[in-house]
Amino acid sequence: MSNSNSKIQLIIDDPWLEPYEEDILNRKKRYLDKKKEFENHAGSLSQFADAYKYFGINYDENKKGFWYREWASGAHALYLIGDFNNWNRETHPLTKNESGIWEIFLSDSDYSSTFKHESLLKVHIKSSNGNHDRIPAYIKRAFQDENTKVFSGQHWAPKTEFKWEDKEFEVNQGKMPLIYEAHIGMSLEKENVGTYSEFADKVLPRIHKLGYNTIQLMAIAEHPYYGSFGYHVSNYFAPSSRFGTPEDLKYLVNQAHKLGIAIIMDIVHSHAVKNFDEGLNQLDGTEYQYFHEGGKGYHDQWDSRLFNYGKWEVTQFLLSNLKYWIEEFHFDGFRFDGVTSMLYEHHGIYEAFDHYDKYFKSQVDWDAVTYLTLANDLVHSLKKGAFTVGEDMSGMPGGCRTPDDGGLGFDYRLGMGIPDFWIKLLKHTRDEEWNIHELYSTLTNRRWKEKTICYAESHDQALVGDKTLAFWLMDKEMYWHMDEEDKDYVIERGMALHKMIRLITLSLGGEGYMNFIGNEFGHPEWIDFPREGNNWSYKYARRQWSLVDNEKLKYRFLNKFDADMIHLCQNKKMIQSLPASQLNMDENNKVIIFERNNLIFVFNFNPLNSIFDYRFKVPQSGVYKIILNSDAANFGGQNRIDNKMDYITQLQGENNILSLYLTNRTALILELKNKV
Repeated sequence: MSNSNSKIQLIIDDPWLEPYEEDILNRKKRYLDKKKEFENHAGSLSQFADAYKYFGINYDENKKGFWYREWASGAHALYLIGDFNNWNRETHPLTKNESGIWEIFLSDSDYSSTFKHESLLKVHIKSSNGNHDRIPAYIKRAFQDENTKVFSGQHWAPKTEFKWEDKEFEVNQGKMPLIYEAHIGMSLEKENVGTYSEFADKVLPRIHKLGYNTIQLMAIAEHPYYGSFGYHVSNYFAPSSRFGTPEDLKYLVNQAHKLGIAIIMDIVHSHAVKNFDEGLNQLDGTEYQYFHEGGKGYHDQWDSRLFNYGKWEVTQFLLSNLKYWIEEFHFDGFRFDGVTSMLYEHHGIYEAFDHYDKYFKSQVDWDAVTYLTLANDLVHSLKKGAFTVGEDMSGMPGGCRTPDDGGLGFDYRLGMGIPDFWIKLLKHTRDEEWNIHELYSTLTNRRWKEKTICYAESHDQALVGDKTLAFWLMDKEMYWHMDEEDKDYVIERGMALHKMIRLITLSLGGEGYMNFIGNEFGHPEWIDFPREGNNWSYKYARRQWSLVDNEKLKYRFLNKFDADMIHLCQNKKMIQSLPASQLNMDENNKVIIFERNNLIFVFNFNPLNSIFDYRFKVPQSGVYKIILNSDAANFGGQNRIDNKMDYITQLQGENNILSLYLTNRTALILELKNKV
């Protein structure tokens, strides 16, 4: 065994990983070797990721014209076609070099009047699977014909360059991310598809008012089927044309930055749409160009193709994709989708990660591990403050540790077990039977030194086939009893727990927080995108802002609580600290009390018992004030506690004791105002 002084930091911090020291060292070596290989080839990892400036369509200032280049080593012949040449499949052949890269040059002197901004185009490819018109892999805009529904590539070269106004913006400015997860298309109330510009003008102000400092945008890269939620990507460098132009997306990001809000992108590098006409599948006539061959290259549950991360060209394509979104659109980071599927050849399907062997000895895709480490390295090098979030439910040790420490380099992991816990609890357990120890343990169970984005619910819980927390709590009663004057027990219980669940998740569950668009005010409808089964209706693919704007409805109380909770989190740096310190666990009364960052959090989950003179010890003596009370009238509560009261500690032996009137289904936050 090696001397402890030479051990990698990840193992020093977790001695249980000692039997896997060689595996951890090897995964670090793979990353360093591959990085060195790319640096030797291109000069740096960042320069290696400049492929989008070489492949696809790019302007050559020296030669005054456009190059089009495509990696398609398995193809027999390529021809550029489009409205510029009347879609002639023979007049514009590409030539192939020894690396399997095809190219053609269109000079301004010959083509300025025909090959112009917004020209539609494709590439005609002759290969072993026949002759087909395809969309270039690095295309920067894809466009769908409204009548035929067919996608084409579009030459995007506006004469006027977008003027950014976000030079002074700093990503999160040292704050922990409070993330508002959103989908552009369904972000408005109209029964149609929302746009980038409408989101910027109508939804951004709401998010800013709520206090969130980060927006996570879904479904940005082009995808043929709207109902895929953006997870079946076809054109990785093309912002979805459903929502507007690339300049419209830049406008959105620019406006967010002017408000001090960071924008991260939900990036899908875990798989790709299997569609032949729109995507990468068999682009050069082989099934193994971008993807694994055979069954290894197909995800049965997702019905999609799986990248071969061991291929140089695939790694360059994906790394270049990350750099493109940061450089061209000023994104501030990424939430990587489907990381568990990437890390393991079994994709995490029906796999219980109940032993460390599962992370190092069982069907690990080491090429994917190397790619993700390189991706995190690249993102952090491109933009100060840029951050990454990994959607990994396996809990891969070191996922959120630096490569130097032996990790993969993510900044945060999504706490995916937390929303599952809440749904399971609400679905199967009566209120009076909640196990507060299990609740506390679930919310605090995360790897040491690895940060977590916690959330009570995301888009997954809002989709048809599941229920939002509001629906689990209040169900059909929401349709009839949300009027402010209507007193209904189901609604009162639901609103009380909706607030408490969010606050305890935020305060205990991690070092960052996420909410899905509209869920902050208990949006009453699930999400169901237009499809054949609902007669292609947009009725459920929207957000009903009129409900929260209506002063007579109770939705505004939930919205007000969420805003105050988020602002308080920001101002008091509630989660920019060490994990919580447990102060009191009372199973009989269903009371949980803990301290985090010098704030005292008190939760009474009891459905019935309000307790006078509830006593518990606190770390410091002095005068405490309530700074958040879920039972307050302006949050739709019963207003049973006076927020203006001073709560003065009493000395009992060596303990400082506080006494509260602790009402049922109530959450309180107290702050020490004056020491005694």
